Amino acid sequence: MTGPVWPRTARWRLLLVLVLAAAVTVFTATVPLLRDFFDLRVYYGTVHTWVHHGGRIYDYRVPGTSYGFTYPPFAALTMLPLAPLGRNTAIVLSLLVNLAALAVVLRILAGPGWRRHGWYRWSLVLCLLALFEPLRDTFSFGQVNLVLLALVLGDSWLLSTGRGRWAGAGIGLAAAVKLTPALFIGLLLLAGRRRAAGIATAVAAVATALAAWADPRASRFYWTEALWDTSRVGRLDYVSNQSLQGVLARLGETGRPMWAAVVLLTLCVWAWRARGAVKSGDWTAAFALTGATACLVSPITWVHHLVWLLPSFVVLVRAGRPRLAGALYAVLCTSVVWLWYDGSFGIGGFLGSNTYTWITLGLLLGLPTGQPRAALPLVRRNTVMTPAPSPASPATSAAGQSTPLAGACDAAAATGTAGGLAGRGLARNASSEPTGSTRPAASKPQSSNWRASPYTDPPP
Repeated sequence: MTGPVWPRTARWRLLLVLVLAAAVTVFTATVPLLRDFFDLRVYYGTVHTWVHHGGRIYDYRVPGTSYGFTYPPFAALTMLPLAPLGRNTAIVLSLLVNLAALAVVLRILAGPGWRRHGWYRWSLVLCLLALFEPLRDTFSFGQVNLVLLALVLGDSWLLSTGRGRWAGAGIGLAAAVKLTPALFIGLLLLAGRRRAAGIATAVAAVATALAAWADPRASRFYWTEALWDTSRVGRLDYVSNQSLQGVLARLGETGRPMWAAVVLLTLCVWAWRARGAVKSGDWTAAFALTGATACLVSPITWVHHLVWLLPSFVVLVRAGRPRLAGALYAVLCTSVVWLWYDGSFGIGGFLGSNTYTWITLGLLLGLPTGQPRAALPLVRRNTVMTPAPSPASPATSAAGQSTPLAGACDAAAATGTAGGLAGRGLARNASSEPTGSTRPAASKPQSSNWRASPYTDPPP
């Protein structure tokens, strides 16, 4: 794109933004289910039980459900600021923290020319982001994935800008809160960044040791029992699990050898592709590939975990493939996998119920690499070659800009409203299932038919 995104006048742009914001508001209020900050409810209840009632971290259950705390003990330490807060204050804090993390993520992915996009393009991007199912679920659940993504991308920024002296600290903290980001330590080793890998490992180890000192019993239980019991997190074959393990479980294959073989093959592909990206200096693509791989190899990857795919869309747009990025992004806005909530029978069910997994796998296999930020920053410039100036002929030039934000807007216009599929028949009745989406209520082994009690309820 070589000119301003339509429309051209400020008045019409403001009107367009207001119309889009209203449409997004209507969509999010009527089509997807609001999650009632369920995961925040888990964090809040766990910390309050631990601090105020002398309870144990992993014994707490949200009243009326079987869900409790599933992260490493250090995660509970980072959530201690919730202890003195009331319910509504905790919700406000969660929203503010996630908004701040999103701002950091966008700032890093946009690159040094982020100011050039202006209020109009940033407004369009925010409207598009509000439709992205993993992102809206992260906010509605009160999840922590955006914060972890911001920590990891902070290290990506340090490495790509030559400020790598303290790179690895963000990855180490993220890995101590949740195990999945530990794969980024492997990326640092592949890249030969031993110092950064050492810092990440040391930070994760110190954080884990601090948690063991604070609550030895909880640490012993987590690392010897809870870590290996995936049933505490949820059913492997549940449609929200968009990992490779989820695909196998929906096929009826629950054996560990098959899953281990698939994971090993996936990691080999990742190592090959990520190493190539690092060799070319393309840290954004290397981190994007690693985020996609982490989602694939994790035993359970709920839909809201797929915020780790956001860097991949930036890489696609930067590589000149905005329409492909827009099409894939649109699918991830539709909640399409929930069409097969009641069962994934036949070839159609197999393909449809695993749609998000296929997108993640496709990104791992086909994401463009080899565009280092130093040579091709996220704000790309397409310049017209001009002859050298001479006294008789003054220098003339013409230049245009093509940015990921502009490309994303074009892709959205080409593919239609991102939530179109959801608006054409995916709206369902609300349910109490915490990991559910637009689908009817049904009894499941990992949930309760009763809506969770308020935060102020005493633990059972």
